[in-house]
Amino acid sequence: MSQTVQNETVQPPTPAGGAADWRIPTALMTDHYELTMLQAALKAGTAHRRSRFELFSRRLPDGRRYGVVAGTGRALEGLARFRFHTAELDLLANRGVVDDHTLEWLRGFQFSGDIVGYAEGEAYFPGSPILQVESTFAEACILETYLLSILNYDSAVASAASRMTAAAGERPCAEMGSRRTHEESAVAAARAAAIAGFTATSNLEAARRYGLPTVGTAAHSFTLLHDSERAAFEAQVAALGPATTLLVDTYDVEQGVRTAVEVAGPSLRNVRLDSGDLVEQAHRVRELLDSLGNTSTGIMVTSDLDEYAIASLRSAPVNSYGVGTRLVTGSGAPTAAMVYKLVARQGEDGTWVDVAKASSGKASHGGRKDAARRLDRTGRATAELVGVNRRPHVDADDRPLLQEFVRGGELLPGWIGPEAVTRAAERHAASLRELPPAAARLQPGEPVIPTVFQED
Repeated sequence: MSQTVQNETVQPPTPAGGAADWRIPTALMTDHYELTMLQAALKAGTAHRRSRFELFSRRLPDGRRYGVVAGTGRALEGLARFRFHTAELDLLANRGVVDDHTLEWLRGFQFSGDIVGYAEGEAYFPGSPILQVESTFAEACILETYLLSILNYDSAVASAASRMTAAAGERPCAEMGSRRTHEESAVAAARAAAIAGFTATSNLEAARRYGLPTVGTAAHSFTLLHDSERAAFEAQVAALGPATTLLVDTYDVEQGVRTAVEVAGPSLRNVRLDSGDLVEQAHRVRELLDSLGNTSTGIMVTSDLDEYAIASLRSAPVNSYGVGTRLVTGSGAPTAAMVYKLVARQGEDGTWVDVAKASSGKASHGGRKDAARRLDRTGRATAELVGVNRRPHVDADDRPLLQEFVRGGELLPGWIGPEAVTRAAERHAASLRELPPAAARLQPGEPVIPTVFQED
């Protein structure tokens, strides 16, 4: 998390309380039908049955080779705030959402179960048991919408970001999409992008919550505010020093570069290109900068970049990328299409019963899952192994995938706040190193490794 793009970058201190300092209530971030099921189960006497729910994706977005898990930490941060206090209960009562008996149950609700799953940053594939929740039916059921809304969005962004950073190689990427999405999803997107290798964000709230480095350049409006481009550059350099990034395409790019060099001198950090044929312009600007003696001045490109545009710029003399709209919208896949299904529950006698949906095209595998990544002797992944009501058959080279997040309602350490983002970014990098080279291909294809279910 310490690497940054070559721009005005601020490395904020880690918040004293980490993400736990944020106090958004989460209990009503749910669908009405979760409480409909809760009330009916309480009425039927089945709400207390021990149950296992599984969050997974049946398929990857068309043509994607792998997905990236993100959002677990955010979900765990909000789990402690998934409580029904007076304000929430009054709203439910006034709207007639549930009856008095259900309101009383909600008044005392605090999750007391267990949660295991894939670590954030981990690659996942169709059928991977990304998150498993075991508790009473009532407790696990009402978390469905909350968990899915977080992991579906964050994983979509992280999966897109991973493709972008893979295409960028060693060139750093900065997340700059806050103005293209909801204010809370902007923070989530910045976090997810950091997990997948982005080195900075423009979003200051993401910096506050997660300790992310921030970056800021300037908009065309700043240039247009001044009587001339030169006056704008002089004002920016006077305020920030020559180690800044000057936007040079408000008017004529070549003249903009010349003016930037005249104003900032050889210590100018970056020029930024935000329009036109970026490949052709980058070559021309690099030649011009070198001819003017600014051989150490970098070139940053923005302008609706995605993984394909970044890949097309590999041969161009670009130093860093700023990515916005396509990143925060999942680059064509705005959701990870994850679902949350009941896979096992206890009967009245305490015996576990596997259950599974059998609908056409939406079938699921019942039973408790365990998972491992099959690795060959070189450490290369060859399959996703999912054991059903058993541990998968593994050898010494294979890597277990499930991590324990919550035990008996208690959050285990290391999975939330700035620490969790750093940990997830490291997990993502290590996970990608295991995957076959085909994982980096942008051409449509099948998942890069198969998912193999092993049942008794």
